[in-house]
Amino acid sequence: MSSSTAAATARHDGKPSSPGRLIFISVLVATMGALAFGYDTGIIAGALPFMTLPVDQGGLGLNAFSEGLVTASLILGAALGSLGSGYLSDRFGRRLTLRVLSLLFIAGALGTAVASTIPFMIAARFLLGIAVGGGSATVPVFIAEIAGPSRRARLVSRNELMIVSGQLLAYVLSALLAALLATPGIWRYMLAIAMVPGVLLLVGTFFVPASPRWLASKGRFDEAQEVLEQLRDNKADAQREIEEMKTQDKQARSRPPVKELLRQGWVIKLLLIGVGLGFTAQFTGVNAFMYYTPIILKNTGMGTNAALTATIGNGVVSVIATLLGIWAIGRFGRRHLLMTGLVAVVLAQVALGCVLQFLPQNLVQSYAALACILLFLLFMQMCISPVYWLLMSELFPMQVRGLLTGTAVSMQWIFNASVAFTFPMALQAIGNPTFFVFAVINVGSLLFVFFCLPETKGKSLEQIEKHMKKEL
Repeated sequence: MSSSTAAATARHDGKPSSPGRLIFISVLVATMGALAFGYDTGIIAGALPFMTLPVDQGGLGLNAFSEGLVTASLILGAALGSLGSGYLSDRFGRRLTLRVLSLLFIAGALGTAVASTIPFMIAARFLLGIAVGGGSATVPVFIAEIAGPSRRARLVSRNELMIVSGQLLAYVLSALLAALLATPGIWRYMLAIAMVPGVLLLVGTFFVPASPRWLASKGRFDEAQEVLEQLRDNKADAQREIEEMKTQDKQARSRPPVKELLRQGWVIKLLLIGVGLGFTAQFTGVNAFMYYTPIILKNTGMGTNAALTATIGNGVVSVIATLLGIWAIGRFGRRHLLMTGLVAVVLAQVALGCVLQFLPQNLVQSYAALACILLFLLFMQMCISPVYWLLMSELFPMQVRGLLTGTAVSMQWIFNASVAFTFPMALQAIGNPTFFVFAVINVGSLLFVFFCLPETKGKSLEQIEKHMKKEL
């Protein structure tokens, strides 16, 4: 069945019968990948304290080095997954790519739950990471391509909302399971739950249309128009978009092949900006907190269960901040939000470093450190993360959007892995000044955004492409 036929059938089978409902369901299905992404990256914070226990106590006997390897293996897999998914989504479509990734989510989650050795755990986490990375590159692009210009910022930002919701779910379940189940292998239950969003994503992909812009990129304009007519409020809007796509297609035919396009200066600059944004997002140090907050709090004297419960605050603040970000992202420019967030992140990192370095180790230090972490996450998830994922769906030209998005997001995951792997050892080697190092790096990121990032607010994807070609 063609994508347009499937979408049309949906309107006669009691499924979504209005553009708003079809878009809502399509976004909900796609963001199951983001929910799995959030849960898989967040659950490790709750599982690590139990995985560090000796093998005879139900753990894996992790030390600082193997702890970093287990955490970073998922992220290195994500780098490969985001790169590979870019090719797959351009070649075979966003929907089929999501379906393949859902199978990897299920297999990877099952593997981590039954792992009996550190090498097996690393391999399973790497496989799971391929799915996480592939979803991180494919989901925002799919949402951006089914949404119109007026809805794009709000809908793509729901990807970030589902990521932080997955992380919150992971933190809550970690604390609940730790409190209710006094079993040595509790971390296995935590990791096994990650199969659920993978199953939901797999089932859901059979009920959503293909991306109309991907269809148009393959010359299937009739199918693209049928899908658009079901995604837009009226036929005039759908017709206008399809005409823009046809015009873009004609221009693309006069362009050089993909290999030559990738050598053009403006495309290379766009890719470098995308890579730079990934560095900016990850070297805020956000995942040092998302993965290691319980470890940081335990170093202040807080108990394991109390640290896991306190970490729920990370998820709650992240969800609230993302909701605020969805409101703000439709009203303020991308540059303005990013720079505001980076200023706040610098101040929060400096404050955290001072609290840990100069306050005595007691309950006051524990809660002051938690307050700094929550302040950091408020601005990170409100101003930086949603804007990053939105820009990844907007910046790159249609002809190579999947490939360049996958490449840029892949580099973002490599930066993520660098932070995740080195943070425990940095904390062990240089201690609390680690957070001052993050602050200095973020000042450099602020200068990068100020001097290099163009504004994309209020433009269609086709207009953004014309603007970037002209300006860069």
